[in-house]
Amino acid sequence: MDNRTFTNRIVVLDTETTGLNPQEGHRIIEIGCVELVNRRLTGNRFHVYINPERMIDEGAMAVHGISNEFLQDKARFKDVFDDFIAFINGAELVIHNAPFDVGFLNREFTLLNSHQKTVADYSAVFDTLAYAKKKHPGQRNSLDALCKRYGVDNSHRDLHGALLDAEILADVFLLMTGGQSSLLDDPQATQTDAEAASHNSTVKRLAGNRPALKVIQCSAEEVAAHQMRLEAIEKQAGVCLWNQTSFSAN
Repeated sequence: MDNRTFTNRIVVLDTETTGLNPQEGHRIIEIGCVELVNRRLTGNRFHVYINPERMIDEGAMAVHGISNEFLQDKARFKDVFDDFIAFINGAELVIHNAPFDVGFLNREFTLLNSHQKTVADYSAVFDTLAYAKKKHPGQRNSLDALCKRYGVDNSHRDLHGALLDAEILADVFLLMTGGQSSLLDDPQATQTDAEAASHNSTVKRLAGNRPALKVIQCSAEEVAAHQMRLEAIEKQAGVCLWNQTSFSAN
């Protein structure tokens, strides 16, 4: 598990833009965010397309496939600003190549008001690209490369899209920083160290005449999903002892 302490609420964010440099007048055209609470996806999302009030570079259009015509009737950034800030405020933003997205967001803030705050005034930022470079030095660390390394399915990613990329990055982030916090997947199943110690020191014996436990066999689909997760662990750690144990389906 990564020893970095994350806030309870994380927002994984991605943007699409008209070009590469906000200082050359390029603007944001799409924002996609997904929410994690206690390292679990909540289903809460923020997703908007934005009219940038300028033309999109052909090179950028080839990456995300968003056309000028599609954006003509979309809201301006000033129209979505309040809802966007309400969604990210107080969360830790997880972004791949954060300087790019944060630079564009800060530029949009400035265009609204030269005295407007920056992203850092609303949220802390965690850059998964910088983290991946430290964790996997000398290797490719694009989002596609990380999907391959951690066994995240991105076969439906023909073009870049802010919401889709945020969803994919959320999966990569969880795997790269140690997975979800509990195998029980129960947000309420938390214990203090004292409670855990007390629980572990108490031996609870089952009655000898108890009914036999019902055995439920894994389905073929569950075995396949389990194996895929083990392979992802092995790619990350180099060895997975569970891979040396065979499982069978009904």
